[in-house]
Parts: sequence; structure tokens; C-alpha cells
Amino acid sequence: MSGVTAFAKVFSGFFRFYSSPSIHRIQQEFTKYNKTRLLSYTQPGKKNVKPLEGITILDLTRVLAGPFASMILGDLGAEVIKVERPGSGDDTRAWGPPFVGFESAYFLSVNRNKKSIAVNMKHPEGKKVILQLATICDVLMENYIPGKLGEMGLGYEDVRNVAPHLVYCSITGYGQTGPASHRAGYDSIACAVSGLMHITGPEDGDPVRPGVAMTDLATGLYTHGAIMAGLLQRQKTGKGLHIDCNLLSSQVACLTHIAANYLNGGKEARRWGTAHESIVPYQAFQTQDSYIIVAAGNDHQFVKVCKILNLTNLAEDPKYKTNKLRVQNRKELLKKLSERFSEKRTEEWLGIFEGTGVPYGPINSIQQVFADPQVIHNDLIMEMHHPSAGKIAVPGPAVRFSDFKTDDPKPPPQIGEHTVEILKNNLGYTDDLIHELLKAGTVTQN
Repeated sequence: MSGVTAFAKVFSGFFRFYSSPSIHRIQQEFTKYNKTRLLSYTQPGKKNVKPLEGITILDLTRVLAGPFASMILGDLGAEVIKVERPGSGDDTRAWGPPFVGFESAYFLSVNRNKKSIAVNMKHPEGKKVILQLATICDVLMENYIPGKLGEMGLGYEDVRNVAPHLVYCSITGYGQTGPASHRAGYDSIACAVSGLMHITGPEDGDPVRPGVAMTDLATGLYTHGAIMAGLLQRQKTGKGLHIDCNLLSSQVACLTHIAANYLNGGKEARRWGTAHESIVPYQAFQTQDSYIIVAAGNDHQFVKVCKILNLTNLAEDPKYKTNKLRVQNRKELLKKLSERFSEKRTEEWLGIFEGTGVPYGPINSIQQVFADPQVIHNDLIMEMHHPSAGKIAVPGPAVRFSDFKTDDPKPPPQIGEHTVEILKNNLGYTDDLIHELLKAGTVTQN
């Protein structure tokens, strides 16, 4: 039994007594209850205990950054209540083809281990449902333009008044304040504004958007970590806080050494294709049939590469003795290496490089990725049975833990699949009250 479920059972009589529960009264009761649990929720003797069991996430986010973060939290054992618009739900449900049954593959990829409640938050009773859920949850996540939820009475200050224990996490395009804070945030725009698109693409070619929404995904990873830190902070202080995550800051922070090159040396970045600005050779080479990528990260590895290619004269050439010299003489060296790599097929080169200690690999298609023995060994294909789509497969968690497993996932929910369950079990609503909300269209049940 989760901590929230236990709370609902303790106060179910209170909820049934009042057809419209008092937020103030709920908060008083929860504050007393929360003092005894905060973050800790021990289950001695239970096998495969996940670290976030007993933590409940109220997830108002849509599209990718927020859902990606809440999916990770769900993998770690949190109960994730996904709030969606009645009817259309999360925008990504319509982002296809491809569709699997009636669901887009995009939506299915980042929404496992969640329950869906469909609520019209613009309706006064819908807002009340959200506030009541906030009082029994540990975290609220949202990705609306700054001020939008405040206009609806669901901003941070509004929620803090009734749920001071809550970790309230906002994800935006540019931050809560500043000259661009009013703009909507999309991955491709943030990718461009942050400089990532400027440094991505072929040398002397046009800027290129990365093949996946890396800015969104990086923000999701930052968000997941920030929420974990927020829960630990609440454990220390006994109160919640507001977290400000945004796409622009996440991507600028991820510029790391490229940013440092400019900030410390005044050096403007440029596009290098598959190559590395500061290390040579460190890039893809065309073979007879495709490509191989080789990364000589130090002088010793460069000597090894030369031996493997039977080009030991290059290792002995004074122009290539150090990485600094190889960077200075990049074009001449790469021309000689490229000529050698073009003499064999990729599969031949992979066999030759195996076991040498030099970092190398093919440029795989997605089909080749999921046929790769190491990908299969790492359990990176997660299969589930979806109620309408049938058997589905998505990329699994990237991290494995010694004491618990993140297998046996719940499939991504249908819109409003758990509406009645959440209102009844989590909030203790009566059947009559639920019927009234359904009839009014304040909530919907799939």
C-alpha cells in the first residue's frame, strides 16, 4: 500500500462526509500525517522495494521533457497521476504516424507506469480536484507558460497555500522570469537559441537539428534529478519548495567544454560533422560499404591505430607525435587515414579493431541497434501489453540497480483510464459525487 493510498483510507470517512471536501481541513490532516512520513517510507522484509515507493507525483506536463522525467520517477516506484485534457489528452497522442492501434508510438515511448485522470482544469470543480490531489501528493509537475496556471488558481503560491509540503516543479522554455519567459518552449527552438544547432551538422554545411529531441530529454533528466533533490530537501526542512527547470538553461549547461572554450578563450564554436574539435583522429571514416568511427583519445591509442592500419610511419612522423600537433595537421592526417579505411568493408574493420583497446564502433541503423547483442543483454527493450494497442515495445530504463528491478512495467494509460479509480481510492469521493462530475464533463472516464 502506498503512503497516499494509506492516507486516503485513513481519511475516507472524512471525504464521504463532505460532498465538497474542505481544502483547509484536508491540509491540516495531511500536515499531521506528513510529519510522520516525509520522504521515508520503509517496507522491511519486502523484496524488490523501489526507492520512490510511497511517493506520489501529480503530473500536469505534456509532450516530452516532463513526461520523460515522470516516467523515470515511475520506473523508480513513484505513483504517477497523469492529468490530461478530456477528449484529446496529451498532445503527443496525436503525433503520428506511426500509430499502434489508436495510440501514437511517440506517446507510448514516454508514458509507462502512469495513471491517467482526465480533468477540465478550467472548470471550478476541476480546479478543486487538482488542489485536492495536490494535498495528498508529494510532487506536482507542470509545463505551462509562466503565469498560466496562476490565472487558473493553480500556480505555485495557490498550491502552496493548501499544500506547503509539496515539491512544485515547473518546466518552461526559458525560465519563470526574464525577457523571453513569456515564450512557449519547444525543443527545436531551444536547440537553436542555446547554440546546440549551431555546432551540429557537417563541416562547412548547414546547421542540423539532432535526430532526437536532446534538449527536451536533457531537461527531463535535469528535472528528474531536481525532483529527487527537492524530496531530500523536504526531508531536511519539513516543507516543500518550487523548482524552476527550463529548456534553455538545460541545453546551455550541457554545452560544457564548448561553452568553456568561448568563455575562457574567446573561441567561437563551429560545426565538425562527426569529428572532434580538440582530438584527432576522433570521427567517422567511410569504408567500402558504410562507416566506422574511431576515437584515439591519447597518443598511445593513436600509435595503436597506426599499427592496426599498417601505417606505422604516421606514428613516427614528428607532425603527428602529439594530439596538439595532430589537431594542427588535421587535414593531411585525416586524408591518409581515410584512404586506408576505404580499402575494406566495415565488418572487416570491426573484426580487426576488436580486442585492440582502441575505442571504435559502427554507425548503426535503428534496426541494427536493437539487434546489437549488448543492447539485448542490457535489457533495453521493454515489452508490455496495452489494453487497446496490444503488445508494445519501448526503450527500457538506462540504469540498473543491484537491490531492485525496474521490470514488470504498467503500460501507458488511455485518456482518463483511471479517473474514477483516483477519485474514489485517492480522494475518497463518493459514487454520487463522481457521477455528478462525469455528468457535468468536469472529468471523463475512458
